[in-house]
Amino acid sequence: AYYLKAQKVRTLIARDFAEAFSEADVLLTPTAPSAAFGLGEKTDDPLSMYLNDVFTVTVNLAGLPGISVPAGLSSEGLPLGLQLIGRTFDEETLLRAAFAIEEAAGFTAEAEAWWRA
Repeated sequence: AYYLKAQKVRTLIARDFAEAFSEADVLLTPTAPSAAFGLGEKTDDPLSMYLNDVFTVTVNLAGLPGISVPAGLSSEGLPLGLQLIGRTFDEETLLRAAFAIEEAAGFTAEAEAWWRA
């Protein structure tokens, strides 16, 4: 019973994306609802960890290519990401747009290597 309902929702999501792509080549969205959290910070709160991925789920449901690019740092110095979503089988345009955003953002910060800590 749930499978059929899920398939219908998936079809509606794909339809919404198709409509958006009638007006745009690439869609730009946040990668997550907040800045990244520190390493090991949310291990005792799996729901918060799950909800941090909520913006990336629809891309997978619709079967579209997506990429997250670094966009800068929050006021606390934690990474912020932007997600680009492309048309089906148009990864070339998606990758070109991602490169342009990375270049424009000039993001050069590097995360501290957790394995050296």
